[in-house]
Amino acid sequence: MDEEQVFKALADGSRRILLDALFASDGQSLADLQVRLPMTRFGVMKHLAILEEAGLITTRKVGREKFHYLNPVPIQMVYDRWVD
Repeated sequence: MDEEQVFKALADGSRRILLDALFASDGQSLADLQVRLPMTRFGVMKHLAILEEAGLITTRKVGREKFHYLNPVPIQMVYDRWVD
């Protein structure tokens, strides 16, 4: 886990909205997540790519759709380092 990538990913409000959406209902498609943000499909895809690079989400492709899942482990590791 690269902590710099995790902090960079968490620094953006749009990415936090996406993480909150996945926390509320895991396994959402791009179309499901796009309705939560006032931006283009491509913009949401860029945010999701940053979250995936940081390890904060994982994906699974089913047919032509890609489903996104929250991975709380990097956030827990940061929490354990400074709070626990």
